[in-house]
Amino acid sequence: MNPVVKTRPGAPARFFEAEAAGLRWLAAARGARIARVIEVSPGRIVLERIETGRVDAAAAASFGEALAIMHDAGAAAFGAKPDGWDGPVFIGRLQQSCRPEKNWGAFYAEQRVRAFVAPAVEAGNLTPADATVVEQACDVIAAGAFDDDEPPARIHGDLWNGNVLWSPEGVVLIDPAAHGGHRETDLAMLDLFGCPHLDIIVGAYERAHPLRAGWRDRVPVHQLHPLAVHAVGHGPAYGAELVDAARRTLALAR
Repeated sequence: MNPVVKTRPGAPARFFEAEAAGLRWLAAARGARIARVIEVSPGRIVLERIETGRVDAAAAASFGEALAIMHDAGAAAFGAKPDGWDGPVFIGRLQQSCRPEKNWGAFYAEQRVRAFVAPAVEAGNLTPADATVVEQACDVIAAGAFDDDEPPARIHGDLWNGNVLWSPEGVVLIDPAAHGGHRETDLAMLDLFGCPHLDIIVGAYERAHPLRAGWRDRVPVHQLHPLAVHAVGHGPAYGAELVDAARRTLALAR
């Protein structure tokens, strides 16, 4: 079977090596199936080709359980990079910080949301007034309003529907922004961009690892990161969604 060869002229240093490190770290959890890295070198990565399969309830249930297992494999800290990786971390084409933090809120607010606010304003996709609302939400999150006793999870970090491939053997994940984070972040991203059989995925997940009460209410908190990233380069509609999620986050914290 022909592998998939990905190249990108002018890619940042260690761009594909970062992808390979994330894929291998997630695969080491022996939970969700991850696309296998065949070869990686500067400016190039070779991956196994994933054939298209049926999008069905059985595959969704298996994926939900496997995703919980992957998350449960854990990470050294919130913001931890994949084990053994000392290079940059990317989400899509944007680089993002991964500085380990003891508390999830401090990590998430500063490195996953606030870091993208100024670039979104500079791009013209977020107004300065709306940026203030997002900053206020970051302050609340950083102060620990949503911290809990969940340990750092081994998360995909960019788990939108386009990175969930349905193969004849079940779901396979690609293109991670893997790091130590909160398990609810991956689930919130699946919800944000839509995923077939999401209720079945979540049901199977909760049978493997019950989620903390009120997790559905906290979805907007965990969607701030992908919305902030998209507000940088995908238009003002995402800026509007970002500020709406920020307002909902502030309302939850009251």
